[in-house]
Amino acid sequence: MALRNIRIMGDPVLEKRCKEIKEVTPRIKELIDDMFDTMYEANGVGLAAPQVGILKRVVVIDTTGEDPHVLINPEILETSGEQTGAEGCLSLPGKTGIVTRPNYVKVKAYDTDMNEFELEGEELLARAIVHELDHLDGHMYVEKVEGELMNVAAAGEDTDDEDGSAALDDHADTPEE
Repeated sequence: MALRNIRIMGDPVLEKRCKEIKEVTPRIKELIDDMFDTMYEANGVGLAAPQVGILKRVVVIDTTGEDPHVLINPEILETSGEQTGAEGCLSLPGKTGIVTRPNYVKVKAYDTDMNEFELEGEELLARAIVHELDHLDGHMYVEKVEGELMNVAAAGEDTDDEDGSAALDDHADTPEE
């Protein structure tokens, strides 16, 4: 396992649609392991393959630090509700913006054995799923920001959104993917 370089907004790879994964090879498994390591090292809660320069349809998400999810070839089946809050991205460090996302999402994906499964998420998990899946189609959250991007508060400052919940972040320090 190794840390990979996170591509920063402006890198053309972040604007491309990713290709489906046909089989989980040892290289794909290594990519997934590296993505988790990279995400945790960067204090993120989600990471999509194009963010580390790989145009494959795979994302990793862990909003609690104890519940990691791997989604291969994910597709959103259903969304409902609405939530508006601060959102950040590891590919745009130091910035956050207000984004409205579904409050509930159901997604179909494949695990590392290519077994199909469904995952349902609410609140932060729903936000993370939709955010990461956008990356697979070459989109970043800045396309949806309501108002201006803001600088992330310095460590120790309050970065909670108005309902008191932490933004899309590493469990409340900096609102980054």
